[in-house]
Amino acid sequence: MNLIEIQSLEHPGVEIYSALTERQLRSALEPDKGIFIAESPKVIHVALDAGYEPLSLLCERRHITGDAAAVIERCGDIPVFTGDRDVLASLTGYTLTRGVLCAMRRPLPPRVDDICRDARRVIVIDSVTDTTNIGAIFRSAAALGIDAVLLTASSCDPLNRRSIRVSMGSVFLVPWTWLSLPVSSLHDLGFKTAAMALTDDSVPIDDPALNLEPRLAIIMGTEGDGLARDVISDADYVVRIPMSHNVDSLNVAAATAIACWQLRAKH
Repeated sequence: MNLIEIQSLEHPGVEIYSALTERQLRSALEPDKGIFIAESPKVIHVALDAGYEPLSLLCERRHITGDAAAVIERCGDIPVFTGDRDVLASLTGYTLTRGVLCAMRRPLPPRVDDICRDARRVIVIDSVTDTTNIGAIFRSAAALGIDAVLLTASSCDPLNRRSIRVSMGSVFLVPWTWLSLPVSSLHDLGFKTAAMALTDDSVPIDDPALNLEPRLAIIMGTEGDGLARDVISDADYVVRIPMSHNVDSLNVAAATAIACWQLRAKH
């Protein structure tokens, strides 16, 4: 075990936990050098199981032989920075969940056609910027049988620390990547598109035609402005969730969970 005791924020190697913003960790200009932070033993185990590469750990001293012991053993001889809870909280700005963080190598994003090649149901996240919603969407996608998730460039990063935590590591379970072309480009990959939106010609989510589609891309937009007009007009279906009591919409994460379940591929 490569245990390193830290007493201050200036200790070499801990800047990734204290001084770097999410954008800097992502390393947009040099994607091959990107890093993300996973929090809590359970989530770190999920990432390791999925093949993500650990770079270092930040762990409360009392968890080294407790909750974090199995994580430390799996990570080999990487640096394990440690100290008391107060020291680490002053370093990160928050109390560590279950006492451990792991810096991991950010993989290069796969190609859209690679992760969609055998997919029957994909979720497209369009301009959703709330990290909590992103994490919740991934958790539903993983639990309810979605084959892949695509995000537009205006959406939040799934490997944001909070997104990872809210998803309980589900961001490591579902293949995902960034969609740089218009959503309509998915037609070229054999998908019919279903935009979740309220329009005069929308069909209810339990319309039988939707489940008969062999390949369906379900497009979810931000709660405030919804999907852009061109995204809706280019979609093969515009789909609504029937509401009661004059409720006009659901939180995007809740709506995605319903869509994942109702529109899942039938085996």
